[in-house]
This record gives sequence, C-alpha cells and structure tokens, in this order.
Amino acid sequence: MSGRKLPVADGPTTRRHTAALLRRHSRPLIGITVLHTIAALAGLVGPLLVGRLVDQIVAGASLAVVDQAALIFVTAIVLQSVLVRFAQRKARVYGETMFAELREDFVDAVTALPLSTVESAGTGDLVGRTTNDVDRVQFAVRFGVPRVLVAIITIVATLVAAFIIAPQVTVVMVLTAPIVVIVSRWYLARATPGYQRESAAYAALNGTITESVEGARTIDALALEQTRRDRLRADLREAFEAERYTLRLRTVLTPGLDTPFMLAPIILLLWGAFLISHGWTTVGDVTAIVLYMRMIIGPIWELVFWLDEIQVAMTSLGRLFGVRLVEPDRTTSGVEPTDEVVRTEAVRYAYREGHDVLHGIDLDLRPGERLAVVGPSGAGKSTLGRMIAGIHPPTGGAATVGGVPLVDLPLEDLRGHVALVTQEHHVFVGTLADNLRLADVTASDEALLGALDAVAARTWVDSLPDGIETEVGSGGYQLSPAQAQQVALARLVLLDPHTLILDEATSLLDPRAARELETSLGAVLTGRTVVAIAHRLHTAHDADRVAVVDGGRISEIGPHAELVSAGGDYAALWHSWQSE
Repeated sequence: MSGRKLPVADGPTTRRHTAALLRRHSRPLIGITVLHTIAALAGLVGPLLVGRLVDQIVAGASLAVVDQAALIFVTAIVLQSVLVRFAQRKARVYGETMFAELREDFVDAVTALPLSTVESAGTGDLVGRTTNDVDRVQFAVRFGVPRVLVAIITIVATLVAAFIIAPQVTVVMVLTAPIVVIVSRWYLARATPGYQRESAAYAALNGTITESVEGARTIDALALEQTRRDRLRADLREAFEAERYTLRLRTVLTPGLDTPFMLAPIILLLWGAFLISHGWTTVGDVTAIVLYMRMIIGPIWELVFWLDEIQVAMTSLGRLFGVRLVEPDRTTSGVEPTDEVVRTEAVRYAYREGHDVLHGIDLDLRPGERLAVVGPSGAGKSTLGRMIAGIHPPTGGAATVGGVPLVDLPLEDLRGHVALVTQEHHVFVGTLADNLRLADVTASDEALLGALDAVAARTWVDSLPDGIETEVGSGGYQLSPAQAQQVALARLVLLDPHTLILDEATSLLDPRAARELETSLGAVLTGRTVVAIAHRLHTAHDADRVAVVDGGRISEIGPHAELVSAGGDYAALWHSWQSE
C-alpha cells in the first residue's frame, strides 16, 4: 500500500520544461513552419481564383480565361500537395524525435528514483505514469504539436487573405470570434483540473488492481476478498465520475462551437448581399470570403480538438515531470571507504515518523563471516537488511562501510561494496545473457556460464533451445519463479561485491534445491561477507554467527551451538523448527 504519492509538477514548471524541450528542437520546427506556411498560401489560391472567375464571368469573360484559372488552380493544388507531403513527413519525424527524448528522460528519472520513495509511493502511481500518462503524452507530441502548428498557420493566413480581398465582408467572420473564444476559455479553464482528477483516479485504480493481483494469496488467506472488491468499486466510481465530468465539459464545448460556425455563413451571405446591393463589393469577393469561411472552420475545430488533447497531455506531462522533483535520499560525500568493514551504530528506522521499527541496532560484520539473521515475521529483519545494503538512509544512527556512511556513496560505487538480493525478482525481455549482463556488461559467455554454475542453474540453462541466447521474459521462454530467482543470484555472483545481503533469496526453491544452491554458492562466496536473512534455520546452523531480531532489536547474537546451549529465543526457534 502506498504511503505517499509521487509529486506532480505545477503549471509553470511543466511549461518551463516543455518550452525547453521545444527549444532544443527549434530548428526542425522552423522548417516545418515554413513548409506549412507556403502550403497554406498555395491553398488560398483556390477561393481567390473562384471569386475572380465569378466576377470575370459576370463581365463576359471568354473560355480561355476559365482555362487559365483552372490551370493555375491545378498547379496550386499540386504544389500544396507536394509541400504538405514533405511537411507532414518532417512533422512526424519531429514528433517521434521529441517523444523519444521525452521518454528517455522519463526512464532516466524513474530509474534514478530512490528505492525508499518507490516503496513509499507504491507501484500504482508509478505504473499509471508509465502507462496512461505516457500514452497520452505520446499522442499529443507525435501528432498534436504539428497539427496545432498547421491549424494556427492556416487560420492566420486565411484571415489575412480575406481581409486583403474584402475587409468590409470579412468583418462578419471576426464577429463570431468572441463566442468561440468565450466557449473555449470556459472549457479549457475547467479541463485541466478535470483531467488531473481523471489521471489521479486511474493511478489509484491501477494501484488497487496491481496490489490485489500481487497479494492475491494474502487476500485469500485473510478472507479480504470483499474488502478488496469494495475498494475496487470505490476506485471505479471515482474514475467514472472523473470521466463523466470531462465528458460533460465536452457536451458544452461541441454545441458552443457548432452554433457560431453554422450561423456565420448565413450572416455572411446576408451581409454580402446587402453590400452588393449598394455596390460596395462584388459577387466574386463575397464568394471568395464564403469559401474562406468554410475553409477556416476545419482548422478551428482541429485547433480546439488538439488544445483539448494538449490539456490532457500537459496534465500527464506534469505527472511525468513530477518524477524529477523527487528529492534524492542521499548526498554523495566523495569520501572513499578505507576498508571492507560494514558496521551499524545505534541504527533506528521508521517508515512513519514516530513509529520506529528498528531501535538502536549495533552490529559489526567481520570481513568474510557469514551472519544469519533470524526471528519472527515483522521483527525487522528485512528492514535491517536494507539498512546494511544502504537502500534506506537510517532515521537515526549510521550504517557505514570502511567508516563512510553507505548513503554517502554513489549507487554505482555502493553496489560494488554491498548488494542485496531478495525473494522479489524480475526477468527482463531479451536473452538470458542480456539479463545476466545487467550486473556486468563486460562479462564474457564463459563468465556467464560460470555464474550459472555457481547457482546450480547450468543444467536447465543448457537444456534451453538456444542456451544463454534464449529469449526470455514477456513473449519469450517463461522461466519458473525458482529459475528466475537463480538468475537473480547469478547476477549477484557477476556483480562481485565484498558484502552480500540475501533476504530469503532461496525462498522460492524447494528445501532440497535451496540446500544444494546454498552449498554451491558457499564455494563461490568464500572470503566474502554474507548476511543471510532466512526462515529456514539450516542456514543459521551453517553460519559463523546468528543474530536473533525481535521487536526491532537484536536480542541474541553468537554461534549456533552457543545460542542453542543458552536456551534463549534462538534455542526455542531451533527446537520448534526441528519438530516440524
């Protein structure tokens, strides 16, 4: 469950980032603008020719004049078509290039998020931003920006041409503008908060569905099905209400714009007839302006449509840019560790302020030793592992390596000292070799196979259709949870840190396979410091020392035999486990 949501960039911040993105791609934008401007000017030739031709026919023009006008008209159409073709191609490339940069920047921002922030915010909000919000932005960036540009150029060019030809007729076109502006401003002022609510509703819905699927076994075990259904229905109701609100806005926008567009040609014809009757204009001029009026309706509608879509996209952009606003949970000091000793001193940690789950833990890890951490569920074992791995900054005390706080080290340096493998894992789309090289991009095939040997995975890997070059992940060969966990452990072997934290890292394997894996790993991990957080006490039996965590404190620590003889908490756990 999420503790707090990721931030959302406000309007000025979103506009600033968007303007910077547009500036970086200003050169192709200028080229697109020039091409579309020339194409728009070519498109204005038709109504002008028709208007002039009407006046010439009234005056008794010959067939040759009509043929000449037709030739010019065809030439203008061909020129416009060629220009539009190249302009649209350039616009598509422009949109794809901008969206690619935006997407890469977003991925960089997401992958740089502190794990503490991700865990606190939950997966729903982040999934919503990487799916719904990215989809909305890509539609607007790929198609919206070029189309808005085309619409604005067409509208401006048409109005300028109409005023040049017959300003006294064109004034009627301008009279409808206030209605269009008022309706559009009314809509756009309400659309932004409406779409923000919609995005937030879908993020919450994604979170509920994701958490329900991932926690299905827990929900079933605790008979929480009805509670989760009620939560899902509530989220669906909120998403429905948010959608209905934005739909209601559009039901005002559509007739609000259709009305002046339907009235304008009628008023224009009546006004033109009045002017013609007084000799103040010609039939040809009125004809040309009516055609321009009909021509401009499409671009105005397109402009309003894309402004609506851009409102949606700007809301989503605010959520994407908001990821960049997350403050880092660590500041690198530049100080290098003097040795490989990992130590915690009076470490405290609270997921919520004032509610500590760790209470002043002191622990010295001897280089090369194997420490087993055991204790009841909820005692704080995994939280302690995260402190030792430097994932979360302690809320009190310090966790250090070589005298340097772990959170003062850059992440790439930190993982060379201490690495954590949990029971959670992920198989990425690509080959098995690609998945393994996430830990070491320079690793040879021999090194990959050696790492797989170390985690007792070589047999099943060799049986794959293409060995380590087999495509895995979505759409490829589906690894079992146990196989995926072995891949995660093989990455750890390749990463080669001097201190390893194994948080129930073999929990998805059956007891015999887990035992074989730990024996195999033992040979590889010789000389490294290993902290094994385990629920199978044979791990503790083989460890150099055992730390019993209870209530966020280390209640006992020492060799297995010594703790069993002491008859304390560990002895009780050991005897209970043996009797199962």
